[in-house]
Amino acid sequence: MSENRDNQKVVLTCAQPTGKLHLGNYLGAVQNWVKMCDGHECYYGVVDMHAITIPYVPADLRKNVYECAAQYMACGLDPDKCNLFLQSSVAGHAELAWILGCICPIGQLERMTQYKDKARKHADAINSGLLYYPVLMAADILIYNADLVPVGEDQKQHLEITRDLAQKFNNTYSPTFTLPEPFIPKSGARIMSLQSPESKMSKSDPNQNGTLYITDKPDVLSKKIMSAVTDSEGSVRRSPDKPGVSNLINIMAALAERSPESVEKEFDGRGYGDFKKAVAEVVIEKLSPVRERYEAIIPDKTLIESALKRGSEAAQRRASRTMAKVYRKVGFMKFE
Repeated sequence: MSENRDNQKVVLTCAQPTGKLHLGNYLGAVQNWVKMCDGHECYYGVVDMHAITIPYVPADLRKNVYECAAQYMACGLDPDKCNLFLQSSVAGHAELAWILGCICPIGQLERMTQYKDKARKHADAINSGLLYYPVLMAADILIYNADLVPVGEDQKQHLEITRDLAQKFNNTYSPTFTLPEPFIPKSGARIMSLQSPESKMSKSDPNQNGTLYITDKPDVLSKKIMSAVTDSEGSVRRSPDKPGVSNLINIMAALAERSPESVEKEFDGRGYGDFKKAVAEVVIEKLSPVRERYEAIIPDKTLIESALKRGSEAAQRRASRTMAKVYRKVGFMKFE
Protein backbone atom coordinates (compact mmCIF):
# COMPACT_ATOMS: atom_id res chain seq x y z
CA MET A 1 0.00 0.00 0.00
CA SER A 2 1.03 3.58 -0.57
CA GLU A 3 2.42 5.35 2.50
CA ASN A 4 1.16 8.75 1.34
CA ARG A 5 -2.28 8.62 2.93
CA ASP A 6 -1.96 11.40 5.54
CA ASN A 7 -5.09 13.20 4.33
CA GLN A 8 -7.29 10.13 4.78
CA LYS A 9 -9.10 9.07 7.93
CA VAL A 10 -7.78 5.92 9.57
CA VAL A 11 -10.23 3.04 9.96
CA LEU A 12 -9.51 0.15 12.34
CA THR A 13 -11.59 -2.91 13.06
CA CYS A 14 -10.65 -6.36 14.27
CA ALA A 15 -12.22 -9.80 14.53
CA GLN A 16 -11.24 -12.99 16.26
CA PRO A 17 -10.26 -15.97 14.08
CA THR A 18 -13.13 -18.13 15.31
CA GLY A 19 -15.21 -20.11 12.85
CA LYS A 20 -16.86 -19.30 9.56
CA LEU A 21 -18.38 -15.98 8.51
CA HIS A 22 -22.14 -16.05 8.07
CA LEU A 23 -24.51 -13.92 6.02
CA GLY A 24 -25.06 -11.50 8.92
CA ASN A 25 -21.29 -10.88 9.19
CA TYR A 26 -21.05 -10.43 5.43
CA LEU A 27 -23.91 -7.93 5.06
CA GLY A 28 -23.53 -6.20 8.42
CA ALA A 29 -19.77 -5.83 8.58
CA VAL A 30 -17.43 -7.09 5.87
CA GLN A 31 -19.23 -5.49 2.92
CA ASN A 32 -18.92 -2.12 4.67
CA TRP A 33 -15.22 -2.73 5.35
CA VAL A 34 -14.69 -3.36 1.63
CA LYS A 35 -16.43 -0.09 0.73
CA MET A 36 -14.31 1.86 3.23
CA CYS A 37 -11.07 0.79 1.52
CA ASP A 38 -11.70 3.50 -1.07
CA GLY A 39 -11.03 6.86 0.53
CA HIS A 40 -9.73 5.66 3.91
CA GLU A 41 -6.51 4.20 5.32
CA CYS A 42 -7.81 0.86 6.59
CA TYR A 43 -6.35 -1.57 9.11
CA TYR A 44 -8.23 -4.85 9.51
CA GLY A 45 -6.86 -7.08 12.24
CA VAL A 46 -7.12 -10.79 12.88
CA VAL A 47 -6.88 -10.69 16.68
CA ASP A 48 -5.41 -14.02 17.70
CA MET A 49 -4.30 -12.68 21.11
CA HIS A 50 -7.95 -12.17 22.03
CA ALA A 51 -8.74 -15.74 20.98
CA ILE A 52 -6.76 -17.34 23.83
CA THR A 53 -8.95 -16.09 26.70
CA ILE A 54 -10.91 -19.36 26.59
CA PRO A 55 -9.55 -22.94 26.31
CA TYR A 56 -8.21 -23.62 22.79
CA VAL A 57 -5.90 -25.85 20.74
CA PRO A 58 -2.83 -24.01 19.32
CA ALA A 59 -2.92 -25.90 16.01
CA ASP A 60 -6.60 -24.95 15.60
CA LEU A 61 -5.78 -21.29 16.27
CA ARG A 62 -3.21 -21.26 13.44
CA LYS A 63 -5.68 -23.00 11.10
CA ASN A 64 -8.39 -20.49 12.06
CA VAL A 65 -6.09 -17.55 11.26
CA TYR A 66 -5.57 -18.86 7.70
CA GLU A 67 -9.31 -19.45 7.27
CA CYS A 68 -10.27 -16.05 8.67
CA ALA A 69 -7.85 -14.17 6.39
CA ALA A 70 -8.91 -16.25 3.36
CA GLN A 71 -12.60 -15.51 4.03
CA TYR A 72 -11.94 -11.76 4.29
CA MET A 73 -9.99 -11.82 1.03
CA ALA A 74 -12.77 -13.85 -0.63
CA CYS A 75 -15.32 -11.26 0.52
CA GLY A 76 -13.39 -8.55 -1.31
CA LEU A 77 -10.82 -7.21 1.17
CA ASP A 78 -7.95 -6.55 -1.23
CA PRO A 79 -4.52 -6.62 0.50
CA ASP A 80 -3.39 -4.00 -2.03
CA LYS A 81 -6.10 -1.60 -0.82
CA CYS A 82 -6.06 -2.26 2.93
CA ASN A 83 -3.74 -3.53 5.65
CA LEU A 84 -4.85 -7.01 6.68
CA PHE A 85 -2.71 -7.72 9.76
CA LEU A 86 -2.19 -10.34 12.45
CA GLN A 87 -2.34 -8.89 15.97
CA SER A 88 0.37 -11.10 17.49
CA SER A 89 2.76 -10.14 14.67
CA VAL A 90 2.66 -6.44 15.60
CA ALA A 91 4.72 -5.48 18.65
CA GLY A 92 3.05 -2.91 20.89
CA HIS A 93 -0.48 -4.18 21.41
CA ALA A 94 0.28 -5.92 24.72
CA GLU A 95 2.69 -3.17 25.85
CA LEU A 96 0.09 -0.46 25.33
CA ALA A 97 -2.56 -2.62 27.01
CA TRP A 98 -0.37 -2.82 30.14
CA ILE A 99 0.10 0.96 30.22
CA LEU A 100 -3.62 1.60 29.72
CA GLY A 101 -4.47 -1.06 32.31
CA CYS A 102 -2.50 0.90 34.89
CA ILE A 103 -4.90 3.85 34.52
CA CYS A 104 -8.08 1.75 34.14
CA PRO A 105 -10.26 1.25 37.27
CA ILE A 106 -10.91 -2.45 37.84
CA GLY A 107 -14.57 -1.73 38.62
CA GLN A 108 -15.05 -0.45 35.08
CA LEU A 109 -13.87 -3.81 33.72
CA GLU A 110 -16.03 -5.84 36.10
CA ARG A 111 -19.12 -3.99 34.85
CA MET A 112 -18.51 -4.88 31.20
CA THR A 113 -21.47 -6.83 29.78
CA GLN A 114 -19.28 -9.17 27.71
CA TYR A 115 -17.17 -10.08 30.75
CA LYS A 116 -20.29 -10.97 32.74
CA ASP A 117 -21.63 -13.08 29.84
CA LYS A 118 -18.35 -14.93 29.28
CA ALA A 119 -17.83 -15.45 33.01
CA ARG A 120 -21.24 -17.15 33.15
CA LYS A 121 -20.55 -19.33 30.08
CA HIS A 122 -17.01 -20.29 31.15
CA ALA A 123 -17.41 -20.44 34.93
CA ASP A 124 -14.79 -23.21 35.11
CA ALA A 125 -12.19 -21.18 33.15
CA ILE A 126 -12.45 -17.56 34.28
CA ASN A 127 -9.03 -15.98 33.80
CA SER A 128 -7.74 -12.44 34.12
CA GLY A 129 -7.52 -12.26 30.32
CA LEU A 130 -11.33 -12.29 30.15
CA LEU A 131 -11.44 -9.34 32.53
CA TYR A 132 -8.59 -7.50 30.77
CA TYR A 133 -10.01 -8.10 27.28
CA PRO A 134 -11.47 -4.55 26.85
CA VAL A 135 -8.11 -2.95 27.72
CA LEU A 136 -6.36 -4.97 25.00
CA MET A 137 -9.19 -4.01 22.64
CA ALA A 138 -8.64 -0.34 23.54
CA ALA A 139 -4.92 -0.78 22.82
CA ASP A 140 -5.75 -2.39 19.45
CA ILE A 141 -7.61 0.78 18.45
CA LEU A 142 -5.46 3.49 20.06
CA ILE A 143 -2.10 2.13 18.88
CA TYR A 144 -3.18 3.08 15.32
CA ASN A 145 -4.77 6.37 16.41
CA ALA A 146 -7.85 5.31 14.48
CA ASP A 147 -10.44 7.95 13.58
CA LEU A 148 -13.26 5.52 12.82
CA VAL A 149 -14.12 2.09 14.22
CA PRO A 150 -16.88 0.11 12.49
CA VAL A 151 -18.84 -1.45 15.36
CA GLY A 152 -22.01 -3.37 15.98
CA GLU A 153 -24.43 -2.50 18.75
CA ASP A 154 -22.84 -5.14 21.02
CA GLN A 155 -19.41 -3.47 20.77
CA LYS A 156 -20.40 0.12 21.62
CA GLN A 157 -19.57 -0.38 25.30
CA HIS A 158 -16.02 -1.41 24.36
CA LEU A 159 -15.56 1.71 22.26
CA GLU A 160 -16.76 3.85 25.17
CA ILE A 161 -14.07 2.41 27.45
CA THR A 162 -11.52 3.01 24.67
CA ARG A 163 -12.51 6.68 24.48
CA ASP A 164 -12.43 6.92 28.30
CA LEU A 165 -8.90 5.52 28.45
CA ALA A 166 -7.69 7.74 25.60
CA GLN A 167 -9.07 10.81 27.36
CA LYS A 168 -7.57 9.74 30.69
CA PHE A 169 -4.13 9.17 29.12
CA ASN A 170 -4.31 12.51 27.31
CA ASN A 171 -5.24 14.30 30.56
CA THR A 172 -2.65 12.45 32.69
CA TYR A 173 0.30 12.93 30.34
CA SER A 174 -0.47 15.13 27.32
CA PRO A 175 -2.58 14.90 24.15
CA THR A 176 -1.49 11.68 22.42
CA PHE A 177 -4.49 9.67 21.27
CA THR A 178 -7.27 10.48 18.84
CA LEU A 179 -10.69 9.81 20.37
CA PRO A 180 -12.11 7.23 17.95
CA GLU A 181 -15.63 7.62 16.63
CA PRO A 182 -17.95 4.66 16.02
CA PHE A 183 -18.89 4.00 12.40
CA ILE A 184 -22.36 2.52 12.25
CA PRO A 185 -23.71 2.02 8.70
CA LYS A 186 -26.81 4.11 7.94
CA SER A 187 -28.55 1.21 6.28
CA GLY A 188 -28.32 -2.54 6.38
CA ALA A 189 -30.80 -5.15 7.45
CA ARG A 190 -30.39 -6.95 10.74
CA ILE A 191 -30.11 -10.59 9.69
CA MET A 192 -31.85 -13.04 11.99
CA SER A 193 -31.70 -16.82 12.44
CA LEU A 194 -33.76 -18.76 9.88
CA GLN A 195 -34.95 -21.12 12.63
CA SER A 196 -35.30 -18.66 15.55
CA PRO A 197 -36.04 -15.32 13.83
CA GLU A 198 -36.29 -13.49 17.16
CA SER A 199 -32.50 -13.97 17.54
CA LYS A 200 -29.62 -12.69 15.40
CA MET A 201 -28.01 -15.09 12.96
CA SER A 202 -25.09 -16.63 14.82
CA LYS A 203 -22.40 -19.26 14.40
CA SER A 204 -23.21 -20.41 17.95
CA ASP A 205 -26.87 -21.08 17.09
CA PRO A 206 -27.65 -24.57 18.47
CA ASN A 207 -29.67 -25.21 15.29
CA GLN A 208 -27.16 -24.70 12.48
CA ASN A 209 -29.97 -24.76 9.89
CA GLY A 210 -30.67 -21.21 11.05
CA THR A 211 -27.28 -19.90 9.89
CA LEU A 212 -26.19 -19.28 6.28
CA TYR A 213 -22.39 -19.45 5.97
CA ILE A 214 -20.53 -17.76 3.14
CA THR A 215 -18.75 -21.07 2.47
CA ASP A 216 -21.95 -23.18 2.32
CA LYS A 217 -22.47 -24.94 -1.01
CA PRO A 218 -25.58 -24.03 -3.09
CA ASP A 219 -27.52 -27.16 -2.14
CA VAL A 220 -26.91 -26.47 1.57
CA LEU A 221 -27.98 -22.82 1.25
CA SER A 222 -31.12 -23.87 -0.62
CA LYS A 223 -32.04 -26.53 1.92
CA LYS A 224 -31.64 -24.13 4.86
CA ILE A 225 -33.75 -21.42 3.21
CA MET A 226 -36.50 -23.82 2.11
CA SER A 227 -36.77 -25.05 5.73
CA ALA A 228 -36.80 -21.52 7.21
CA VAL A 229 -39.49 -20.83 9.81
CA THR A 230 -42.44 -18.80 8.47
CA ASP A 231 -46.08 -18.86 9.69
CA SER A 232 -49.50 -20.17 8.67
CA GLU A 233 -50.82 -16.94 7.12
CA GLY A 234 -49.21 -17.41 3.71
CA SER A 235 -48.71 -13.72 2.75
CA VAL A 236 -45.28 -12.27 1.91
CA ARG A 237 -45.22 -9.10 3.98
CA ARG A 238 -43.22 -7.62 6.83
CA SER A 239 -44.83 -7.43 10.24
CA PRO A 240 -43.67 -7.73 13.88
CA ASP A 241 -45.84 -10.84 14.19
CA LYS A 242 -44.20 -12.38 11.07
CA PRO A 243 -40.48 -12.39 12.05
CA GLY A 244 -39.53 -15.34 9.82
CA VAL A 245 -41.06 -13.90 6.65
CA SER A 246 -39.80 -10.39 7.50
CA ASN A 247 -36.27 -11.79 7.85
CA LEU A 248 -36.40 -13.51 4.44
CA ILE A 249 -37.69 -10.29 2.84
CA ASN A 250 -34.81 -8.34 4.41
CA ILE A 251 -32.25 -10.92 3.23
CA MET A 252 -33.53 -10.79 -0.35
CA ALA A 253 -33.71 -6.98 -0.35
CA ALA A 254 -30.20 -6.56 1.07
CA LEU A 255 -28.54 -9.02 -1.32
CA ALA A 256 -30.44 -7.83 -4.40
CA GLU A 257 -29.91 -4.16 -3.41
CA ARG A 258 -33.59 -3.31 -3.60
CA SER A 259 -36.21 -2.09 -1.16
CA PRO A 260 -38.16 -4.50 1.07
CA GLU A 261 -41.34 -2.86 -0.27
CA SER A 262 -40.47 -3.92 -3.83
CA VAL A 263 -39.99 -7.51 -2.64
CA GLU A 264 -43.39 -7.47 -0.95
CA LYS A 265 -44.98 -6.07 -4.11
CA GLU A 266 -43.35 -8.70 -6.36
CA PHE A 267 -44.63 -11.58 -4.22
CA ASP A 268 -48.05 -10.18 -3.41
CA GLY A 269 -50.54 -13.04 -3.72
CA ARG A 270 -47.83 -15.69 -4.19
CA GLY A 271 -47.08 -18.50 -1.73
CA TYR A 272 -44.12 -19.10 0.53
CA GLY A 273 -42.78 -21.89 -1.70
CA ASP A 274 -42.25 -19.52 -4.66
CA PHE A 275 -40.87 -16.85 -2.36
CA LYS A 276 -38.34 -19.11 -0.62
CA LYS A 277 -37.10 -20.45 -3.99
CA ALA A 278 -36.51 -16.86 -5.14
CA VAL A 279 -34.67 -16.00 -1.91
CA ALA A 280 -32.49 -19.11 -2.30
CA GLU A 281 -31.64 -18.12 -5.90
CA VAL A 282 -30.50 -14.64 -4.83
CA VAL A 283 -28.47 -15.96 -1.88
CA ILE A 284 -26.77 -18.59 -4.07
CA GLU A 285 -26.07 -16.04 -6.83
CA LYS A 286 -24.38 -13.65 -4.38
CA LEU A 287 -22.53 -16.10 -2.13
CA SER A 288 -21.34 -18.70 -4.68
CA PRO A 289 -18.61 -16.39 -6.11
CA VAL A 290 -17.41 -15.68 -2.54
CA ARG A 291 -17.25 -19.42 -1.74
CA GLU A 292 -15.42 -20.13 -5.03
CA ARG A 293 -12.85 -17.42 -4.29
CA TYR A 294 -12.39 -18.83 -0.78
CA GLU A 295 -11.84 -22.34 -2.13
CA ALA A 296 -9.21 -20.96 -4.51
CA ILE A 297 -7.41 -18.96 -1.77
CA ILE A 298 -7.43 -21.36 1.21
CA PRO A 299 -4.99 -23.98 -0.23
CA ASP A 300 -2.47 -21.20 -1.02
CA LYS A 301 -0.84 -20.58 2.37
CA THR A 302 1.93 -18.54 0.74
CA LEU A 303 -0.64 -16.09 -0.67
CA ILE A 304 -2.36 -15.71 2.72
CA GLU A 305 0.92 -15.35 4.62
CA SER A 306 2.15 -12.77 2.11
CA ALA A 307 -1.00 -10.67 2.60
CA LEU A 308 -0.79 -10.87 6.40
CA LYS A 309 2.97 -10.15 6.39
CA ARG A 310 2.58 -7.06 4.21
CA GLY A 311 -0.34 -5.77 6.27
CA SER A 312 1.43 -6.50 9.57
CA GLU A 313 4.56 -4.63 8.42
CA ALA A 314 2.46 -1.55 7.56
CA ALA A 315 0.61 -1.87 10.87
CA GLN A 316 3.95 -2.15 12.72
CA ARG A 317 5.23 1.08 11.17
CA ARG A 318 2.19 2.98 12.42
CA ALA A 319 2.14 1.24 15.82
CA SER A 320 5.85 1.93 16.38
CA ARG A 321 5.34 5.67 15.82
CA THR A 322 2.58 5.71 18.43
CA MET A 323 4.52 3.63 20.95
CA ALA A 324 7.62 5.86 20.64
CA LYS A 325 5.47 8.81 21.80
CA VAL A 326 3.78 6.76 24.54
CA TYR A 327 7.08 5.47 25.96
CA ARG A 328 8.53 9.00 26.05
CA LYS A 329 5.46 10.45 27.75
CA VAL A 330 5.16 7.78 30.47
CA GLY A 331 8.89 8.04 31.26
CA PHE A 332 10.17 4.78 29.78
CA MET A 333 13.69 4.80 28.34
CA LYS A 334 14.64 3.48 24.90
CA PHE A 335 18.26 2.56 24.14
CA GLU A 336 19.26 2.61 20.49
